[in-house]
Amino acid sequence: MTDPIADMLTRMRNANRVYKNTVSVPASKLKMGIAEILKMEGFIKDYKLIKEGPQGYIKIFLKYAPNKVRAINGMRRISRPGLHVDARGDQVP
Repeated sequence: MTDPIADMLTRMRNANRVYKNTVSVPASKLKMGIAEILKMEGFIKDYKLIKEGPQGYIKIFLKYAPNKVRAINGMRRISRPGLHVDARGDQVP
């Protein structure tokens, strides 16, 4: 896998499309940080680190409104390997 962050976002996007309640991604400190930010901003209910095997995984609990309205409407990775995009702090959406 060349881009683990894009893999995490793709897994979340695919699970969100079919209204899954949880999605599991291989654990890393960076992914834990991203999950924490998503939780603080209200895009996911919660996340939990499961220590199984050498790496473990992160179980992410996705969030939906009562009418099955998704909390995450879309996501994509802007900067990726081979295409680095810089932005000033006040220009980050």
